Amino acid sequence: MLFIVGTPIGNLEDMTFRAIKTLQEVDLIAAEDTRHTIKLINHFDIKTPMTSYHEHNKKQKGAELIRKLKEGTNIALVSDAGMPAISDPGEDLVALCIEENIEFTVIPGATAFATALVLSGLSTKKFCFEGFLSAKKSERIAQLEKIKFDTRTMIFYEAPHKIKKTLNDICNVFGDRKISVCRELTKRFEQVIRGTVSEVTCHFEQNEPRGEFVILVSGDTEKSIDFEISITDHVNKLINEGMDKKEATVTVAKLRGIPKREVYNELLKN
Repeated sequence: MLFIVGTPIGNLEDMTFRAIKTLQEVDLIAAEDTRHTIKLINHFDIKTPMTSYHEHNKKQKGAELIRKLKEGTNIALVSDAGMPAISDPGEDLVALCIEENIEFTVIPGATAFATALVLSGLSTKKFCFEGFLSAKKSERIAQLEKIKFDTRTMIFYEAPHKIKKTLNDICNVFGDRKISVCRELTKRFEQVIRGTVSEVTCHFEQNEPRGEFVILVSGDTEKSIDFEISITDHVNKLINEGMDKKEATVTVAKLRGIPKREVYNELLKN
């Protein structure tokens, strides 16, 4: 069977006993980057052989791993850090296992977005994880536009060379909301920068971004929507701002605190 094994996101002491035991006992470890994972398995004196499984070989290597699983091989899947299949090609391998009726399980471990959420100081009652935004500005803006009315805390992953552009786009679309940016989680130089989007952006204008980042943005709390307008006009307003009809309908229902069916019925009258 396939064992999806969570590994530390920085500090190796966060490795669980169960994860170590699993990596010792399986026949093969499929790693996102074997050069990275070798440091982990050497630290814990794990002798299990490794093979690579990553974004650029997932189609060919995924088929090979499925064949080995069918032959009776026990395989552990690990990413460079954290939980495989979260913003990670492990998602595709899980889908293949389901398609081929191959048994798999998860060995829990550290996850960057959950760690950052607690550190952020923002609301943890409701949140949404958006992963990496598009590298293309137009697509990134469109992605942000679709969720700008979401009242949940929003979580994004970002690379150091893109973070200043992403923060500028967040400020332009969402406004100058409260934000938290985390880097080097669980490591010696762990850092959490809290403030408004403009304040955090200013920080990175003065300090070169280094490391991988988790960006957390407070949900929409603005009361600027004019609820004196009709439901139909409200839906059309959001469509004109870039949403498709279905998204606009769901958003209007959420903002007004009414059932989606009520919005649909109102649209049918016009």
